[in-house]
Amino acid sequence: MRTVRAPATSANLGSGFDVFGVALDRPADVIRVERAPRTTIDVTGVGSQYIPTDPEKNVVGAVADALDAPAHIEIDKGVRPSSGLGSSAASAAGAALALNALYERGHTRTELVPVAAEGEAVVSGEAHVDNVAPALLGGFTVAREDEVTPVETDISLVACLPEIAVSTRDARRVVPDRADMADVVHTVGSAATLTVGMCRSDPELVGKGMDERLVTPARSELITGYDAVRSAALEAGATGVTVSGAGPSLLAVCDPDERGRIAAAMLDAFEDAGVEARAYKTRVGGGADLF
Repeated sequence: MRTVRAPATSANLGSGFDVFGVALDRPADVIRVERAPRTTIDVTGVGSQYIPTDPEKNVVGAVADALDAPAHIEIDKGVRPSSGLGSSAASAAGAALALNALYERGHTRTELVPVAAEGEAVVSGEAHVDNVAPALLGGFTVAREDEVTPVETDISLVACLPEIAVSTRDARRVVPDRADMADVVHTVGSAATLTVGMCRSDPELVGKGMDERLVTPARSELITGYDAVRSAALEAGATGVTVSGAGPSLLAVCDPDERGRIAAAMLDAFEDAGVEARAYKTRVGGGADLF
């Protein structure tokens, strides 16, 4: 048996749609794999009742098939499905790493990124790597076509998850298919600022670099209380706030000693909007751990 702790992730970060991602040090999934004649799946933990155990409909089944590694796979979910925190990516990345070790396939973590992305395609319809890349490699990642660049960084974050469900497919449908050139230029500038901020571990630059006018405004409409929660986080000291992945989680960048105050402010704002929520005081962390 091999066991992997696979972290939650946040993709896009505002200005890096389908390109940027970060691994979070919490929450996480735990995946256990054992050799078997055919793939079977058991799921426990948060939101497990909504996750199919049919290997053809579960991300880990696709990963096992891609690696030709049938196994009994146990998934203990710590990352809620439809949270915007890379729930499916955590399971897919964890399974890829665990099965690669179990069957001694010899793939590097970078080589496992497209394998795990095949699992993501089961959920979103497309093999995106912006969540599975940081889940496997850790840190801040930049994905461009078939190339992924990881960067180690030290950035503190608050991820606030409301009790709202936003599916990846629905969140992709609202993304505009055309953009004004001024908005494109603004987004490029923000993305460059965020990248420099990650390389310098500078929360001020990272926060400024989250600002964009294309994807986030469209997706924020799917999240009850978004504007109020964002404003509350900024007033409490966050340097930037955006939608985490497809949502509904919001991600705030901050100094480490301000996470408690910002988390409380975001929770209060959601409560005022009539929405229950929970907050994770977290930071950019490492990739999946293999045991």
